[in-house]
Amino acid sequence: MPAPENILKRRLQAGEALIGCWLGMAEPYLAEISATAGFDWLLVDGEHAPNDIRSMAAQLAVLEAGGSSTVLRLPDDNPARIKQALDIGAQTLLIPMVESAAQAEQIYRATRYPPLGFRGVGSALARASKFAAIPDYLTTADDQICVLAQVESRAGLEALDGILEIDGIDGVFIGPSDLAADMGHIGKPAEPEVKNAVLDALKRTRAAGKIAGVLSMDPQYIADCREAGANFLGVGIDVTLFAGAMRAHAKKYKSGS
Repeated sequence: MPAPENILKRRLQAGEALIGCWLGMAEPYLAEISATAGFDWLLVDGEHAPNDIRSMAAQLAVLEAGGSSTVLRLPDDNPARIKQALDIGAQTLLIPMVESAAQAEQIYRATRYPPLGFRGVGSALARASKFAAIPDYLTTADDQICVLAQVESRAGLEALDGILEIDGIDGVFIGPSDLAADMGHIGKPAEPEVKNAVLDALKRTRAAGKIAGVLSMDPQYIADCREAGANFLGVGIDVTLFAGAMRAHAKKYKSGS
């Protein structure tokens, strides 16, 4: 029996445009609720949300029962963290702050068993193999891993062509907020200079035959990114959606008191 098929990877590589949402609440119960919403994918954020390997594992477990594919964003490119994320069952990883082809190559190799890479062999202990219930896991896992490199700085943009040449990098995610900050427009991802850079990077990524991703809560921004070729489209964050709904509900009733 082989490793489970990464349906998200297959659909994205086929060119489908898939809509997803960030999960930053760091709670399995809220992740389970989110899985009922109907998004194509949900991303558990380990970079800016208060997640650790245990909380991410718990959320993966409940999300597997839902209809959305799951992505993990790790805090950095540490190979030990990548190994742990794969062992708890993640198949699609988003790695932030990628700024060179050499870094992208190292990230790819961290996700693959020898001889392609240097991922440690510990599948008998791991959720990924259903605790050794998948006998062919070691020989089939590599093909189901999807690696997305997050490019979110001027250095990353300058290195984009080289990053795109790494066969093991399945896609590039452009981070408008950090890019805006690095370009001197902190808090203004829609600034024309920033947005033009984002759209150009997305076009170059799709032209290279790779998955192109972006996150924005602005419908027009998302529409423009989709027009540029983005097909891994983050359109919301659970924290801001919840906070906005709570504040609006309180205002609705307090305004008349």
